[in-house]
Amino acid sequence: MADLIINEDVTFQNGFKSRTFIQKVIFVKHVTNVRINASLQSPDREMAATYKRRFFVKKFRATIAILALAILLTASPAQAQTSDTAVHAILFYSPNCGHCHYVITETFPPLFEKYGDQLQIVGVDITQPDGQTLFLAALEKFGYEQGGVPFLVVGDVYLIGSVDIPEQFPILIETYLAQGGVDWPDIPGLRETLGIPATQSPQTGPEPAAATQTSSPPPAALPNLTLTDNATWREKFVRDPAGNSLAVLTLLFMLAAVFWSVVEFGKKKKLKSPIKWSWDIPILCLMGFGVAGYLAYVETAHVTAVCGPVGDCNTVQQSAYARLFGILPIGVLGVAGYIAIAAAWLTARLTKGQAASWAALALLAFSGFGTLFSIYLTFLEPFVIGATCAWCLTSAFLITVIMILSIRPAKFAMEKLKLRRARFQ
Repeated sequence: MADLIINEDVTFQNGFKSRTFIQKVIFVKHVTNVRINASLQSPDREMAATYKRRFFVKKFRATIAILALAILLTASPAQAQTSDTAVHAILFYSPNCGHCHYVITETFPPLFEKYGDQLQIVGVDITQPDGQTLFLAALEKFGYEQGGVPFLVVGDVYLIGSVDIPEQFPILIETYLAQGGVDWPDIPGLRETLGIPATQSPQTGPEPAAATQTSSPPPAALPNLTLTDNATWREKFVRDPAGNSLAVLTLLFMLAAVFWSVVEFGKKKKLKSPIKWSWDIPILCLMGFGVAGYLAYVETAHVTAVCGPVGDCNTVQQSAYARLFGILPIGVLGVAGYIAIAAAWLTARLTKGQAASWAALALLAFSGFGTLFSIYLTFLEPFVIGATCAWCLTSAFLITVIMILSIRPAKFAMEKLKLRRARFQ
């Protein structure tokens, strides 16, 4: 209980005058008792009664105003929006996608904590048959034949990659909430596959709010993603049989080239004539530099790669194996490798003596290491990742050919170094 005490001293002399002193005011949610101590001194009781009626009328009006304000605060638009609106989004992801892992574990949790039930996201694994079908339907909706993940669809807007999603998705959430929320994306087969009832877009009001509550899966529908894939190597291979078969053929070519190079370099047959450096190596380096440079751009800028009719470059580039030790993009490593090979070729061609010989051996070492590393990466594509990158296969083929062309110059350089050592002994 709280008291509102008002002490009034009113004097009627030669007109109407009054003085009011509020001695004590206690603000609480409900005022349960009001006591009024009024001391009226007036020769005219009728005027005093008139004043008293006016006072109670003013008090009544003030009470009504306070009640109206309380009702407005209780049913404010912000609270109505909180309970009745939601933003619904679909995230297409792959278990092997490092960028997907970042978006799910780093970008989404703060948004769920901030918006609660106002944000509903369902993850769709594109490595599963139903998920792949939905993903292709989403790409077709936006006019694409191929695309990479993470691929987020909210309303009629799509975001790709671990750069655009963290930067633009929070802005979209605020925009859609201000407009009364947004329903699940209109992707063919989405509601049937995920078991989402057909509802209208969430808006303020009792009926749409009830529909939203029954049709919205909880945020827990988003997977607790880890960089693992429990599918067998056979199941992964059949995800892209044409591209993966091409990867296997490339892998066999590289293995055969390594075997031939070891046998050829180990032969004791001496080379009688000096080696003339071919311009094929710098031309191949230039081609490889372009391929590796493009892959480095895709990996660092987190953009969608342009792939040919065979393979799925984006799945490979967005996998956990697209970065060495999780830090250095493989494309950047390839650029550095081709620069090193070109520098070794240039040194071997323009210099003489030991410098030229060591440069020729360095050329073989660089290209040989690149070939072995490409064998490892090419093996991962069909049997571990389940997708093949045509750009990666092109780079693997180029570096292998460079290694083959480096065998004879390196062998000749090795013989010259042995002869030089024999002379000084």
